[in-house]
Amino acid sequence: MNNNEAMNNIEKNSMENKQNFEKEKRQYVALNIGEEQYGIDINYVESIVKMQKITRVPKSLIYIKGMINLRGEIIPVMSLRKRFEVDEAPYDKKTRIVIVKMQPQAPIGIIVDGVREVVSLTDDDIDRIAVDENDQYSKYIVGVGRVKNSDVLISILNIINVIGIDISDED
Repeated sequence: MNNNEAMNNIEKNSMENKQNFEKEKRQYVALNIGEEQYGIDINYVESIVKMQKITRVPKSLIYIKGMINLRGEIIPVMSLRKRFEVDEAPYDKKTRIVIVKMQPQAPIGIIVDGVREVVSLTDDDIDRIAVDENDQYSKYIVGVGRVKNSDVLISILNIINVIGIDISDED
């Protein structure tokens, strides 16, 4: 093997190792509901906006708060507190609406008590949880992430199930 072939192999191995490392790390937007912290995969987050006037929609699901007009786009807004059946809290200056978009669905806003930061977690940092068929809320969480160099635990949301409309929710 000549020097050029050896250098090409080293570069190829280096690039493969870098790609494998980058694939393992994911970023999550850490947010609060009361004292609990949750994480949403950053790939689903379109934007984060301050709380604004919500126009109510009659006869909607209990956790749908209404609609907002965001830059000319009408976006439905849901309360994560209501979705998780947690008591409502008054909105304050930390309250945010996280705009989530999953193709091919239209965006939806999720009201949260606050947004903390973006955290990077590897698969090793996340303990997967089993879904209990008898617990309707276990389908909303895919695992619990441990933030490095901290005692902070973040429940990683299965955002597809959180925003999904279950037929059993409808009257």
